Amino acid sequence: MTSQTRQLFGTDGIRGVAGEFPLTLESTYLIGRALGHDLIRGDAHASVVIGQDTRESSSWIADRVLLGLVSSGCEVHSAGVITTPGVAYLARSRKHAAGVVISASHNPWTDNGIKVFSGDGYKLPDSHELAIEQEIFALLQNPERHAPAPVLPTPSLPGEASLRHAYIEWLAQNVKTDLSGIRVLVDCANGAATAEAPELFRACGIQATYRNASPDGQNINQQCGALHPETLARAVAETKGQFDLGVTFDGDADRVLFSDANGRVVNGDGVLLVVARDMQSRGALTGSTIVATTMSNMGLEIALRQAGIRMLRANVGDKYVLEEMLKTGAILGGEQSGHIIFRDGEATTGDGLLTALRVMEIMARSAKPLADLIGDLKVFPQTIQNIRVREKIPFARVPEIQRTIEAAERELNGNGRVVVRYSGTEALARVMVEAESEEKMKVLAENIADAIKRALGV
Repeated sequence: MTSQTRQLFGTDGIRGVAGEFPLTLESTYLIGRALGHDLIRGDAHASVVIGQDTRESSSWIADRVLLGLVSSGCEVHSAGVITTPGVAYLARSRKHAAGVVISASHNPWTDNGIKVFSGDGYKLPDSHELAIEQEIFALLQNPERHAPAPVLPTPSLPGEASLRHAYIEWLAQNVKTDLSGIRVLVDCANGAATAEAPELFRACGIQATYRNASPDGQNINQQCGALHPETLARAVAETKGQFDLGVTFDGDADRVLFSDANGRVVNGDGVLLVVARDMQSRGALTGSTIVATTMSNMGLEIALRQAGIRMLRANVGDKYVLEEMLKTGAILGGEQSGHIIFRDGEATTGDGLLTALRVMEIMARSAKPLADLIGDLKVFPQTIQNIRVREKIPFARVPEIQRTIEAAERELNGNGRVVVRYSGTEALARVMVEAESEEKMKVLAENIADAIKRALGV
């Protein structure tokens, strides 16, 4: 099934404005109930672990989903505020039937979302999400028949501290290199990383200083974190040698971006290059292959090829990167946005904390700064334009748009790329153009964006 077939689930769960459908008091309860019904059909004693980020709406949404799960007969354990990959780890390691995360990741505080992991720690396949979605709509037809029990379960906050500690201990135990010499400036985005990063980095002996680690329910991602990596990079540059590395998470810490000691932003492409070459040098990169996405820069592909590493491209979305990894046997994959997936251990999804530790381990083992590790990466100029649209009509069905895309590809003639796609979570068309010439890149992107605006724009 495709994401277009589904009406509620996008590329990263259900997402919307908190308080509006599908994230109302009634619908969030029924979402929990539908998920519970699905789990109980497979296991009459199904248990679920639930976690959330720091948005002010996350606690009431978590409480409503929890109530729906309990009303369906599930046993529910709350980890409170925890990263998205933390819930995936707990679902897998504690043998729960599912893990549920209340978060809208990098979106503004007014948004929220519900994402579900299966008991093996992987995000649900599209077909399973569609089945749950159909049950949600069936319950919405007669919501009064599914009123919650009068006795409410224990609230989702503060949750069980032992669950958060178990996740932190697992991450720390995987570190095999002395990291005590690394000085790091960390941006927690006023999000979920605030709950785990300080304890984890302290356990690993890392010399860390923190920014944006005081969430108030409304400041998550606000001019900080992985949405604004240049802010942390500028802070690192201004300290003039005080830090070896900058690390910046998004709201639920499933992705991470970096700054080198000079204040240069390093995105997911740079991380993939650093990690892939390190694994290749140790004979640990299965098949000398990694998986990136259609958005990854051509410069990454060229640098990897020079190192004898093949790069496959998947659709945008970490679940699609993972699907391609499972299909091909690749053990490293990721996105330019900072979702990096490691399959050489127990991880099943992108994990910003794990990625940060891996990068620091490579720096410590090689005794090289991050700038040197990616110094030969020649990035093609790239621009991305977002166009708000009325509806997501396939571009191939709109002749004007298709002609403009084809004309751009002819003009590039293999010395660049055009990627035009719809957002999986918003009513946006995204136009990405790469070219050796920055001027040509901008002109072609504007031509395609103008064609989309004329045909489909709001």
